[in-house]
Amino acid sequence: MNSSRIVITIHENIDVYNYTCSQGYLLLPAINEYTWHPHVRVGLYFAGLIWSFLGVAYIADIFMAAIERITSQTRIVRIADPEIPDGIREVELKVWNDTVANLSLLALGTSAPEILLSVIEITGNNFESGELGPGTIVGSAAFNLLFISAICISCVPDGEIRRIQSFKVFGVTSFTCVFAYVWMVIVLMGTSPNVIEIWEAVLTFLFFPLLLLVAYAAEKDFFMKQTKTDEKNL
Repeated sequence: MNSSRIVITIHENIDVYNYTCSQGYLLLPAINEYTWHPHVRVGLYFAGLIWSFLGVAYIADIFMAAIERITSQTRIVRIADPEIPDGIREVELKVWNDTVANLSLLALGTSAPEILLSVIEITGNNFESGELGPGTIVGSAAFNLLFISAICISCVPDGEIRRIQSFKVFGVTSFTCVFAYVWMVIVLMGTSPNVIEIWEAVLTFLFFPLLLLVAYAAEKDFFMKQTKTDEKNL
């Protein structure tokens, strides 16, 4: 008696374009990776991430070196001095003001990676906040405000002291650091919840030159000057 065998074949609809991390992000996946083993993908993605970080670090170092060279430029100023033989004394002065340089170019250089990362994400996401969002910049600012300040304070050797050279500029920047977070809360939760309007963006951008102007005025003692009576009381 011959035994018969029935073979049942089940055909399933397989979508080769729907797999883990196939949603199509800004750059990856560049090609269809359906047949790739997950371990291979993880290794390649990790190597690419490290390579990208090294590239960003290299470019940021060059950018910072260029900024430091620009802000360290000096010029020679000739001043009349009757006490020297020639009657003219040459003084070397910086072209850039230290306060303006620190708050503009140097701050831009140190924050350039996270700013570019946020800009790339939002432009590739139809100008909508993604997973990184503004938290990338806010987190970096909070890290500088809290962690870096704590390290600078703790690194002062025992028995030594450090004084703030320009307390007025320090007061302006300290107020601005706190106001920046308050302003973000107002924009994102108060005036237009979860939406950044054009006037809010323009006003936020204008706060930056206003900060430079006020900080420069504070350094030059354009306001809150101490009178001779105040100096005697001190």
